[in-house]
Amino acid sequence: MNGEIKKQQLRKMSCELSLLSRPDGSASLSCGDTSMMASVYGPAEVKIAKEQINQATVEIVYKPKSGMANCAEKLKENLICSTCETAILACLHPRSSISITIQELQNSGSLLACAINVVCLSLLDASVNMNFMIAAVSCVFTENDQLILDPTLKEESSAPISMMFVFDSVSKSILAIHTSGLFDKTKFNSALVACRAASDEIFTFYREIMQKNFSKS
Repeated sequence: MNGEIKKQQLRKMSCELSLLSRPDGSASLSCGDTSMMASVYGPAEVKIAKEQINQATVEIVYKPKSGMANCAEKLKENLICSTCETAILACLHPRSSISITIQELQNSGSLLACAINVVCLSLLDASVNMNFMIAAVSCVFTENDQLILDPTLKEESSAPISMMFVFDSVSKSILAIHTSGLFDKTKFNSALVACRAASDEIFTFYREIMQKNFSKS
């Protein structure tokens, strides 16, 4: 049963763009019962201490649903920031800042993937120049070695192995990976293939959302 796919469909996604008036772009995204919101400011003026002469400075702030940000949130910020730096055409805006704030609304599983995807939607809403779109897909392996895509919080908590992959929309190359648990090459490859295939659904969702948004304007 090694690598058998138990659930190969992503949970239903819904999105709202431009829901906040002050940022240059904003988006909310629900994946099943998991819900996130992100806002983008910039390109804008940057503090001299953070200024980069050849590209924009990308800043990420991750806000948990309640309480103060801890080490786990800082790790999320670092992973999301490095992913965004790869995706954004930062060289077009030297000596400027692109600030992204992510607000966790409801965690019902696959939270980090939802956060990355809502950031992509908010960047698109802000018309930030990008090399490509990005899509994150999470999966877990059960005790019986069955693969579950886009797991719920209950499925994550009982799974010995979890993985998350981030892909670009052009070549479907891996931009980032986040894993926990011990696994062999066979499990890794089966998870990679399944998550890469599932990313097509997310990229299609992005395009449909943007087309609807343009038709309204």
